[in-house]
Amino acid sequence: MTDLNQAYEYCRKIIEQHSKTFSKAFAMLPKQQKKAVWAIYAFCRRADDIVDEGENPREELEVFAKEFGQFMEGKLSSTHPAWIALEDVFTHFSMDPRPFYDMIQGQRMDLYPEPVVTKEDLLNYSYHVASTVGLMLLPVIAPGKVAALRNGAIELGYAMQITNILRDVGEDLERDRVYLPSDLMEKYEYTNNELHNKKVTPAFIQLWEELAEDAEAYYASSLKTIPYYPLYSRAPVGGAAKMYRAILHSVRKNDYQVFNQRNFVSDQKKKQIIAEMQ
Repeated sequence: MTDLNQAYEYCRKIIEQHSKTFSKAFAMLPKQQKKAVWAIYAFCRRADDIVDEGENPREELEVFAKEFGQFMEGKLSSTHPAWIALEDVFTHFSMDPRPFYDMIQGQRMDLYPEPVVTKEDLLNYSYHVASTVGLMLLPVIAPGKVAALRNGAIELGYAMQITNILRDVGEDLERDRVYLPSDLMEKYEYTNNELHNKKVTPAFIQLWEELAEDAEAYYASSLKTIPYYPLYSRAPVGGAAKMYRAILHSVRKNDYQVFNQRNFVSDQKKKQIIAEMQ
């Protein structure tokens, strides 16, 4: 087993451990593309883990950002398997570094949080932490079609991140993070006090559903671009979108209990979605 194979194996384990949805969806790609997705996911996961689990996250994130800068200049001497795999990806595909820098900026937004007041604030955050992932993947899963698919990828990122936020209201509260726009809370007269006391009220459900409708609209818009992807990418991208969208239905089925339980899509449902895409 070469160093490169070991590096990709490291990345594969990360995606399988942390995102069964992405792992299942992108397992259908041709081998080179599939491995590239593992490496890109590992980059994003490492940045995420610094912010969520690092001992000195602000310091560690700047070290990571500096390493990526050196990586882009060809001056990084690290033997970390994630960098080795990512270097191979940048060698084989016409990668754009901008989304990688933007993703790191998104992690800073979690470390130096600004209040989310408007939906625009929410979309700006969602672009940096989620749409960037789609933009990183485009040169791998749709080579030569990046410009045409850019907007759809950004919208799919919006949809997925809003879904994450609607699923993880309780978990985010534990970390002192609130992503529900305060404008919307005021509109529906849902108070900070009710939020911190984990109250699922009619006002909370209305607020939740307004954001869910936005997410559904972004899913619908992004799914219209699926026919423009190469044949081998249509089922993975469409499958990932539909698996994520199904989280919204899970929350509704569980009576909007997003404070004390994790809402997820069953493996059986995921298999059904994948089968329908093929």
